Amino acid sequence: MHLLKDIGIVLLGLIIGGTLNMALVEAGMFVFPPPEGLDVSTEAGLKLAMSVMSFEHFIFPFLAHALGTLFGAWFAIRFTKSKHISAAYSIGMLFLLGGIMMVFSVGGPTWFIILDLTIAYLPMAWIGYRLGKG
Repeated sequence: MHLLKDIGIVLLGLIIGGTLNMALVEAGMFVFPPPEGLDVSTEAGLKLAMSVMSFEHFIFPFLAHALGTLFGAWFAIRFTKSKHISAAYSIGMLFLLGGIMMVFSVGGPTWFIILDLTIAYLPMAWIGYRLGKG
């Protein structure tokens, strides 16, 4: 029974982390609007916009990925019975897969792709684990 509850908590951590992710992405578009005349509401529009976006346009996406993963992992560890690191890393891995899918579908500057895929997911899941188990 504990296993089923833990799986439910991990799924809830994914939902909470994903919700935080989307909220930060939306906030970022308000704080740093996309360049004039570009529609970033579609995958094709976002792909076209990547080449003209500047550094500030990538701040909130990075924060969204990192904080969504961190908070989702923290939540999972904080509320699972086992407190096993696999709960945090399962969230980190699923968010990382989403990040890889975004890279293949819309691309982005090399510096952002490297930063995002190496820092925003698995290290944040580990930090969420450390914060949640204490």
